[in-house]
Amino acid sequence: MSALGHYLEEEGIPTVAIALVRPQAERTRPPRALWVPFELGRPFGPPSDTAFQKQVVLAALRLLEAKAGGPVLLVDFPEDDPREAPDPRWRPPIEGKRAGEPLADGLIAEVTALVASYARSRAERGRTTVGLSGLTPAAAAEYAAAWLRSAPPESPVADLSPILCLRFAVDDLKAYALEAAITSSTKPSSRQLGDWLWNESSTGAAIHALRRQLVDSADDRAKLIATMFLVPALRQTPGG
Repeated sequence: MSALGHYLEEEGIPTVAIALVRPQAERTRPPRALWVPFELGRPFGPPSDTAFQKQVVLAALRLLEAKAGGPVLLVDFPEDDPREAPDPRWRPPIEGKRAGEPLADGLIAEVTALVASYARSRAERGRTTVGLSGLTPAAAAEYAAAWLRSAPPESPVADLSPILCLRFAVDDLKAYALEAAITSSTKPSSRQLGDWLWNESSTGAAIHALRRQLVDSADDRAKLIATMFLVPALRQTPGG
């Protein structure tokens, strides 16, 4: 994107980038960039906070007033994500995983237990990101559980290989659990939600187990998906 920015500037089109990783912006040197101290995937800050997001957009657009062609312009956005402070009122939608319960059984039971919370959250927000695999949450849980219990099962989706279907099913399970944990009356931080999902929930425990299982696979594609897509890098160590 930095190279594209320089190309467009040479054609007379001003550009500005929003950078989430400052060292990367320093190395790639876009013509203009606004560095923001937010987590990856949230370049404009917290979701649903339009007033704050507008501040970020306007700060980036103001950089267009600077003349290009001289030193690279890299400016720091002065505010942190207001949603990074934990909300003491927030509580997990259900109790954590039960000790001694098989991971596959716990995953299926948890997805069932979250049905009402997920439906309420989806109705309040009017949208969902669940559906990438084409499976219902219950079917996605059953498919992931089948991987935990035995050799790789056949894909239930005609145009997806078994491992790609698993990847998308896991994406849906993560989204389903996190959306179930969001309510209109509280504003949990992403850290609160992540701590619950990865350290306390049966869904997180099952996904961790799938990653460990596939990392040791002889299938290079399965190993790549396990390494890159199932569990965020910061969550791959216990308590992360």
